[in-house]
Amino acid sequence: MWPELRLRQRAEALRPLLILHSFRFIGLAFLAPGVVSPDLPSAFAHSAAYGDIIAAILALLALISLPGASGVVIAWIFSLWGTADLFNAFYQANHAGLMAGQLGATYFIPTFIVPLLVITHGLGFRILLRRQPEPAMQERHHLA
Repeated sequence: MWPELRLRQRAEALRPLLILHSFRFIGLAFLAPGVVSPDLPSAFAHSAAYGDIIAAILALLALISLPGASGVVIAWIFSLWGTADLFNAFYQANHAGLMAGQLGATYFIPTFIVPLLVITHGLGFRILLRRQPEPAMQERHHLA
């Protein structure tokens, strides 16, 4: 993914990452009776679900606002919030003594989706922190 994203302008490089994170509403499944065990600690479930929906909304707002400066600012807010939300979910799960069976049908979220989200947050920070080339330099790069 990085070899392709590193060649794009900031806004265009952020788009696929933000699209992925706009699906974080899936975390609301932690609140769905029958999807998770009734024994799932509510501190974890509420924190993970509401943190994810806020991250999804921020990702969508950043997508709508890009390529403008406000989109970059919202992308920063999203990246900080989304990363903090993932670390908070790790903390809440550990603190509550979460056991795998309590996740029910949502077991795929921490086993597959969360690692992908952590990696894409890292890529997002790398994109946000890199220096943007001058427009004249970009033209020369595309012509070469």
